[in-house]
Amino acid sequence: MASDTGGMDVAVVGGGVIGLTSAIALAEDGHRVRVVSRDAADRTTSAVAGGLCWPYRVRPYERAVQWSVRSFEVLAALAERPRETGARMVTGTMTRAAGGPDTRQAHDDAGDELAAWYAAVPGLRRAGAAELPEGYAAGWRARTPLVDMPAHLRYLEQRLTAAGGTVERCGVGSLAEAGEAADVVVNCSGLGARELVPDPDVHPVQGQLVIVENPGIEEWLVSADAGAAETTYVLPQPYGVVLGGTARENAWSREPDPAVAEAIVARCARHFPELAGARVLAHKVGLRPARPAVRLAVESLPDGTPCVHNYGHGGAGVTVSWGCADEVLRRVRALRDL
Repeated sequence: MASDTGGMDVAVVGGGVIGLTSAIALAEDGHRVRVVSRDAADRTTSAVAGGLCWPYRVRPYERAVQWSVRSFEVLAALAERPRETGARMVTGTMTRAAGGPDTRQAHDDAGDELAAWYAAVPGLRRAGAAELPEGYAAGWRARTPLVDMPAHLRYLEQRLTAAGGTVERCGVGSLAEAGEAADVVVNCSGLGARELVPDPDVHPVQGQLVIVENPGIEEWLVSADAGAAETTYVLPQPYGVVLGGTARENAWSREPDPAVAEAIVARCARHFPELAGARVLAHKVGLRPARPAVRLAVESLPDGTPCVHNYGHGGAGVTVSWGCADEVLRRVRALRDL
């Protein structure tokens, strides 16, 4: 139970970016935190993520933008130590294909779901015609955090340990099992919430990508219309260029499809011809844990232990991670103060 200093015993289920940031927020607030994860961080979906800080396939939009702005602030600060944290500030272009929604018109529409994001990102501006790749009607130019996820996950684990938290590599059969001897359970199980909660609304959105040697690309480029099964993104990372991608609803396979990989490289090479001959370093597939809306709420487990759910972040895990972690901390503080 809560100690004299106000700390609580907290079990966090899930060792990806959502679980680790939630655990850090709690541990640095004085709680005794134990992360339970079947997979090592470098084996989670988070490790496959491209790492661009930008809201994508996540709802509800208003809350997602608030979470994203907070994460932007944290990641921008971490980008001052890129070797340690894996975060860097990189300039790039977010585009819309010709014939798709015009982002310039959308920005002028007070009802645009991401208008608050556009307004919050320092220096974000509309791209001029000469700055857009051929075939794109409109876009944004911005300098945003771009995160080397394997390096960032190692940093998060080290930061959690420094704050007194621990990580256990084991599977759990239920949230109640994870919460034995804990005052609070924090459920950051991602796609695993489909069975653990159980929550049938949780489903995968499969993302395939190709990593190639960098032929000299320094800026990122993304074209990812909401709902599209095929996307185009080029993300320069220290270990190579991440090329994508796909967003296939309810596709469960984690095996790369050679034909899909070939199409990904071809799409990206239309904008960066030098990529056509770049040496392929790796093929990867990740399953984004999607849901109609992020579930960030408190409920009681059958034995009465409170559980803070934090899952269903779709394609925006790294983008909303620190904002959601702040909200988890607020929920746990409220439980402590009951």
